[in-house]
Amino acid sequence: MAQVKDDHKKNSFYLLEQGKPNDTSEDVENQPEEKGSDGHSLGVKHPTTYLESLFHLIKGNIGSGVFAMGDAFKNAGLLLAPVLTIFLGFVCIYGNHVLINCSKELGRRRKMRQYPTFPDTMEWSFQTGPKCFQRFSHTIRFLVSLFNIMAQLGFCSVYFVFISSTLHTILKRHGYLVDVHILMAIILIPMVSTAMVRNLKFLVPFSVLANILTGAGVCLTMYISMHDLPPITSRNAVGSISTIPLFFGTVIYCFEGIGLVLPLQSEMKNPDKFGSRFGVLNVGMTIVGCALLWVGFVGYLKYGEDVAGSLTLNLPKNSLFSEVVQLTIAIGLLFSYALQFHVAVTFVWPDYNRKYGPFKHPVLAECGIRLGMALITFVAAEVVPKLGLFILVGSVSSTALALVFPLLCDLALHWDTS
Repeated sequence: MAQVKDDHKKNSFYLLEQGKPNDTSEDVENQPEEKGSDGHSLGVKHPTTYLESLFHLIKGNIGSGVFAMGDAFKNAGLLLAPVLTIFLGFVCIYGNHVLINCSKELGRRRKMRQYPTFPDTMEWSFQTGPKCFQRFSHTIRFLVSLFNIMAQLGFCSVYFVFISSTLHTILKRHGYLVDVHILMAIILIPMVSTAMVRNLKFLVPFSVLANILTGAGVCLTMYISMHDLPPITSRNAVGSISTIPLFFGTVIYCFEGIGLVLPLQSEMKNPDKFGSRFGVLNVGMTIVGCALLWVGFVGYLKYGEDVAGSLTLNLPKNSLFSEVVQLTIAIGLLFSYALQFHVAVTFVWPDYNRKYGPFKHPVLAECGIRLGMALITFVAAEVVPKLGLFILVGSVSSTALALVFPLLCDLALHWDTS
């Protein structure tokens, strides 16, 4: 019991993140969970609404990866790919629900004012499991944080590569030869500026703009691609066994938003609306799944074996309309950077603050961490300006986060009742 109390005192990081003193275990266990009059946790200064959280979730899952779905369908086949996409979508959503339920259960047991984070949920679940799980409780916490940080910062680096490559191609068509690395340095300025936004509530305008622009880019790309479609029978119904794993990697990469789930739920006015039947998670992921199916099916049907890794590369060359579409998508991804970056910060700053804080100027200290992390994504993109490599790393991290960790968490937490 003493060990549980010590762990709770050490890990209740949300209270630290909000600038509040950490309660002792005795205080937490002897007081009821505090909520506001509208049902949200009192620790949240600027809670988000249902729609705001929905915008964040959609934006967190629809990015540059959606334009790789045409290539993914080529690897699995026009008939098999939709079936596997729907199956993987259900599996990822189920994993998200498992994580949410485990977090709720641990929060209830510890009478916490907010839901535990992903690392906290995994560590505490392992501590309640059998001895074979308990010995790895600290290791699993480290791995969850590491994989989330790798995935989220990888997404951010992809945005640097995608945007700079798009600008380089467009400028080159008009006779301006600007090195892609210089373009990355230029877009670093607005990227860092958006990365300094510290609250999800204030990121809503960025998510709204990003959703509008990315959605417009997807629709315009589909508008171009849906002209003169060949018959369905002209494409492979089932892909080769050797290429289907590539399909899985791309789709898991596109569906991976599990690192965003618990932060979004904790910041809502009514967290119970996040994981309910028609909650943010189910509605948002349904929209994401439909977008992936649409882009993948039309992309492969239109361009066949010539479909590129990013569907925007198949758009007509030397076309002003195509350039407008590409710019729209690039600007949409520019506004997407802040949200993906915010998720990575939630895995770094609280632990850093707990280990080295309290700081005399906590806001300045957090901004310093954010600046350093933003520079890491920039340097990674400069050193390895290859979209494929980032997607590969993201696929490995995403597979563990979406498919492995939630099931291990549930197994450990309910070991005694299973």
